[in-house]
Amino acid sequence: MGLFDRLRGNDTPRVAFIGIDGLSYRLVADNPETFPTLSAIADDGESGGIDSIVPAESSACWPSLTTGKNPGETGVYGFQDREIGSYDTYVPMGRDVQVPRVWDRATDAGLDATVMNVPVTFPPQRTVQRMVSGYLSPDLDAAAHPEELREYLTGGDYRLSVNAKLGHKADKTAFLEHASETLEARAAAFERYVERDDWDLFVGVFTAPDRVNHFLWDDYEESGEYRDELLSFHAALDEHVGSIREALPDDVTLVVGSTHGFTRLRYDVYCNEWLEREGWLSYGDDDHDALAGIDDEARAYSLVPGRFYLNVEGREPNGAVPESEYEETRAELRDALESWTGPDGNPVADRVLDRETVFRGDHAAIAPDLVVVPNDGFDLKSGFRSHDGVFDADGPRTGMHAFDDAALFVDHPDAAVEDADLLDVAPTLLRLLDVDHGRTDFDGASLV
Repeated sequence: MGLFDRLRGNDTPRVAFIGIDGLSYRLVADNPETFPTLSAIADDGESGGIDSIVPAESSACWPSLTTGKNPGETGVYGFQDREIGSYDTYVPMGRDVQVPRVWDRATDAGLDATVMNVPVTFPPQRTVQRMVSGYLSPDLDAAAHPEELREYLTGGDYRLSVNAKLGHKADKTAFLEHASETLEARAAAFERYVERDDWDLFVGVFTAPDRVNHFLWDDYEESGEYRDELLSFHAALDEHVGSIREALPDDVTLVVGSTHGFTRLRYDVYCNEWLEREGWLSYGDDDHDALAGIDDEARAYSLVPGRFYLNVEGREPNGAVPESEYEETRAELRDALESWTGPDGNPVADRVLDRETVFRGDHAAIAPDLVVVPNDGFDLKSGFRSHDGVFDADGPRTGMHAFDDAALFVDHPDAAVEDADLLDVAPTLLRLLDVDHGRTDFDGASLV
């Protein structure tokens, strides 16, 4: 037990959650020698591959993981969401998450929470002990609170994210150096505040693994030039998790998890280009780069990743699909998506899901009408600029998110991870903290 616990006389159980964006459970299971720390947690507690949410995109996943709610409740469906009754779109930030996070529930119960680098948390909340917001924050100075945290982070090498543009170069040396430096600085910051031992809940997220996997996954699967570098990067990550584990007091339960896994990317797929060529989407002129550029004859459009919307009368400003024809038109689009094949002859879609199948809650009004869960290899893009083709096999990224390959490691003997999914993480953390909550407060359930 740490010094602050002794001073406070606090016998409340404590939890540290380390998030690893893009950690593939299959990668860990197939390479135990690369992951001795995670393998040890699995031996001492429980581990497994878990399902992500639909869509398995980081901007939607992290709000769902940290709330235990589906996007219909969080109000966040992806990197770009649309305004109700408008063609305007916006990038969701922390204040767009419409339900309490796990640290909100902890602080409401009188506990102290340190939260570091969780995506979709800008601006930093002043209601928690300390917070540095994660990916999508405009700059580090504005992303950290209180002043002591801000001064420490801005005075060193801490970065909010890896420079992904470096990954576009054929020579990945500079990209890997940048990713490793980002990982090292973040691990040092996590260890600093873990060792403060003044918190009840610690949440810290490593995002560099996601970036590395996006650009090197093909090398891993095909024994390419940078396979060893990808594994070495993950070995360093595991070592940092091990250092954090060693620094934790005995009264802290460690949970490590990711929001999605990874698989090989073979084609970038431009969904709006496909809709236009299939007669579903049209624009007001040839110069278009946003949703607002579609015309009043467009019957459908797409937002990333794989979210398809009908242009419905009375819902969209210039809707072309009468409400009375909604189900018929949606079925037509569903059939088209289910029969859509790539250049290799394989189906693009593994599943095409109706909105009411996957989204429930007070914020389902901006939900897509259909969601495509793609087959491995087809990474669904949804910009509104014109492209030379629907499929691009020459993009810089060689790895894409996998729905069924997220990872969860719980350093607790009573955990049961089998058949778990992303929505089970938040209630598990609160159960470990002994924070009361209602039986219907979450879309998931505690795993302990």
